[in-house]
Amino acid sequence: MLQDYIPVLLHIIVAVGFATVAMVANLVLGRAGRRTPDKDMVYECGMVPETQGQPRFSVKFYLVAMLFILFDIEIVFMYPWAVVFQSFVAQHGDVILWSMLSFVVVLLFGYVYAIKKGALDWSR
Repeated sequence: MLQDYIPVLLHIIVAVGFATVAMVANLVLGRAGRRTPDKDMVYECGMVPETQGQPRFSVKFYLVAMLFILFDIEIVFMYPWAVVFQSFVAQHGDVILWSMLSFVVVLLFGYVYAIKKGALDWSR
């Protein structure tokens, strides 16, 4: 019984050993380089940068991007369900239909909540 876990134990030992060796190598080799203001300066084709860099994005951009990813992933979960729906209805009855309807209702509540909070309103 215990010999079934030997590969798992070996895998854990190798992973911890690799992480330890990598961290020690970083500490030993990382001390060779010292930070100076010249090294920390932004490098742009050998020229001294004239501006601060790219301006910051609005938080609204990230909020809309996260909502898009969230709802996009939820739609991806619906494709396999739609593919096997007919074959599962014969086996499980209406349980599969009601489970997906509850999933869609939760998504709908999330969408309405995002609209009420003004997450999709760019004018604010």
